[in-house]
Amino acid sequence: MPFLLKLEKIINRITDFVGALTILAMVLMIVNVFYDVISRYFFRSNSIALQELEWHLFSVIILLGVAYTLKEDGHVRVDIIYDKLSETKKALINMFGAIIFILPIAILVGISSIDNVREAYLSMEQSGNPGGLQYRWIVKSLIPLSFLMLIISTIGFFIKNLNIYVKYKSLKSSHITPSEQNGDLT
Repeated sequence: MPFLLKLEKIINRITDFVGALTILAMVLMIVNVFYDVISRYFFRSNSIALQELEWHLFSVIILLGVAYTLKEDGHVRVDIIYDKLSETKKALINMFGAIIFILPIAILVGISSIDNVREAYLSMEQSGNPGGLQYRWIVKSLIPLSFLMLIISTIGFFIKNLNIYVKYKSLKSSHITPSEQNGDLT
């Protein structure tokens, strides 16, 4: 199990880095929107490229933020039943969901998006608007990259829940409560 704990930490570091990139993209988007609004309403200057950059940065935030959200266990679920379950049952549900739902969809979307990126790159796809952004393949390349990150994050999420499951099962078999194992004897 020490190998799995090390692997979980490595995956968490990678996912934290992606989370930091997402935060940076969010700050850049806020600055971009602020500048766009000020220039449009106070100086009557309009930039289509800046408006398109807002959408591109928003795409970066959503696409890369998914992996970080999973790592932080911030994804949407029905908590009415889930919150009342034991830690081992929660871990089993999380592992089942990761293998049955997240991984197949992430692999399918990630692989199927590669051809779209390749086409956009080969045709040097750009905005149809005059003054818009060029090189749309760059933002499109984030689709397979983000799903690769989701796959990596899902593996980390699975390992985390496997470690939780094994820990609580071993504590249960040795009749030690998790609070006693952590040194909290109150």
